[in-house]
Amino acid sequence: MNRHRGFALLGGLIAVAALVCAAIFGGFALLAPGSGPGSDDAKGATSPTSPTSPTDRTGSTGESSATTPPPGRAAPASADAWTATWATAPVGVEEGAPQGYPGRTIRNVVHTSIGGTSARVTFSNLYGTEALFIGSASVAVGAEGPGARPGSLRRLTFSGRPEVTVPPGGQVISDPVALRLPYGGDLLVSLYTPVAGGPVTYHPYALQTSYFADGDRTADTTGAPYTEPTRAWRYVTAVDVQNREARGAVVAFGDSITDGVGSRTDLNHRWPDILAGRLRERHVGVVNAGIGGNRVLADSVATRKGASGIDRFPRDVLERAGVRTVVIDLGVNDILRGAERDPEKITAGLRELTRQAHTRGLRVIGSTLTPFGAHRGYNMITESVRNQVNAEIRAGGVFDDVVDFDQAVRDPYAPHRIRPSYDCGDGLHPSDAGYRAMGNALDLALLEAKVPAKL
Repeated sequence: MNRHRGFALLGGLIAVAALVCAAIFGGFALLAPGSGPGSDDAKGATSPTSPTSPTDRTGSTGESSATTPPPGRAAPASADAWTATWATAPVGVEEGAPQGYPGRTIRNVVHTSIGGTSARVTFSNLYGTEALFIGSASVAVGAEGPGARPGSLRRLTFSGRPEVTVPPGGQVISDPVALRLPYGGDLLVSLYTPVAGGPVTYHPYALQTSYFADGDRTADTTGAPYTEPTRAWRYVTAVDVQNREARGAVVAFGDSITDGVGSRTDLNHRWPDILAGRLRERHVGVVNAGIGGNRVLADSVATRKGASGIDRFPRDVLERAGVRTVVIDLGVNDILRGAERDPEKITAGLRELTRQAHTRGLRVIGSTLTPFGAHRGYNMITESVRNQVNAEIRAGGVFDDVVDFDQAVRDPYAPHRIRPSYDCGDGLHPSDAGYRAMGNALDLALLEAKVPAKL
């Protein structure tokens, strides 16, 4: 009898061990690319409640009832994972501010793609040559202009302290704060720099109005002290959220056409914004890593056009929280600014971006190069290079899949030009209508397809 009980006990222990192992491996299976070590800040992380749903974007405290993924959709990557809701690519050193902005507060206005219940903010001193001292910082849901929605302002801390020093070339991620962030809404990210901090790391083509104020105004909610508008983002490079329904993020990686040059300020009409609107009901974040004038092959930091696409890809794409897919639209400036006349060099550079993405298991959707026939850089040679690059992209073997932005915006009667109604007026950059056509050209099913990591 005792022997029988011993066998029964042994069998029970084996069954428990099997269940524990299944739970562990099942947990690993739920982690999407970008949500593991290096993108999920463990300190102070909490399990959020359900976020504001896409149909409740006012910042109210109403809970979303959608807790189970609809049939046919993947489960969220992880209940505790961080997902990027907004980001920008640091470009270089700002002209005219060699010592930063001592004694002033910068209120950066940024626009979310998805919402959540907690937030963390990344500040960068990538191109700084001196230590950047942030005396205080805050985040709030925007109301109008530099004003905050009542009750939404949160002080940011860094390892529990209200101030932090960011070393030259470094960055810092704030502690998480509990805050109900809206889908498709403005956030106010404010930082006060009490002393000189050397050259400013910034992004010039924000197409969003931000603000300056004298003194420490990080806790101000009225917006009244912020009397000086500005059209650049300074120091802030990412906002991540916790959201139980989030299914990862898409990074839009490109040049000024991804950056949104030609679209109207403060309206969020860049093509990644249009894509973000289409993906909100799927709870997928979209972040913009476009840099005006950027090239695949050559660095242009000195002229504030950013590091080459190959060099900055790990920072601006692979390090983004929860990233699962990247959409690449890059190469026009290699032709127009870099005078590259060998299409094979451009496509080889694009293949290198795909290779880097695959090392992290990311899916890559690449774009054809859009027309510039009415631009001053157009001639028969530059057009030939563009057409050869596009032919190689369309033939496959460069990216996992292709979105044909060329076809989406070209004039059917003059394919070397942008359709007049899609042209912002310079023959190169789309208008709001052109960006809308680009954002709607992406097949959402391609964004959710899988590709195995190639290590």
